[in-house]
Amino acid sequence: MTRSTNLVIISGPSGAGEDSVIEGLIKRGLPIERVITTVDREMREGESEGNPYYFKSRKEIEKMIENDEFAEWAEVYGSKRGATKKELERIQLMKDKVGIWKIDFKGLETAKKVFPDILSIFITADLDDLINRLKKRGDDENTIQERIKYTKEYLSHADEYDYTVMNEENKLDEAINQTIEILKKEGLVDNIE
Repeated sequence: MTRSTNLVIISGPSGAGEDSVIEGLIKRGLPIERVITTVDREMREGESEGNPYYFKSRKEIEKMIENDEFAEWAEVYGSKRGATKKELERIQLMKDKVGIWKIDFKGLETAKKVFPDILSIFITADLDDLINRLKKRGDDENTIQERIKYTKEYLSHADEYDYTVMNEENKLDEAINQTIEILKKEGLVDNIE
């Protein structure tokens, strides 16, 4: 099936390892370009403008929302974030690349209104593994409990995606391989090993 866009949604609950899968695709030489999300939080050490986000103030983001500059936005864990229409246009002009758009299940609904046939991949793991991964991050107990609650809600939306990839403990390479096979099957990448 030929899709109308080179964008691919990858999402999953906290601790599922979506970023690890995306990094694995890039390391294996796939023609990947990430959709860079705009966020309203302070830049952290090791980050820069465009890596991994575009950083704006809360006021700037609210003005952008008011001006309808976002294709999709949400408030997640107290931070407003989203993909601008301009950013999606930048990616779509790269015909030789697969644009990876990392959004949550709420964003999927919005994205499908704009791109009805967009490919969507849900990355997940066993609930116990997800909870253990969240606890290893070193967040405080309230943050962990909030994310566990959101994770359970997230899992209830798995059937809204075209594909589900299990990223089981110590089996990241298998999850990356499954994702590559999906991209091949959908005609988005050539036969890359």
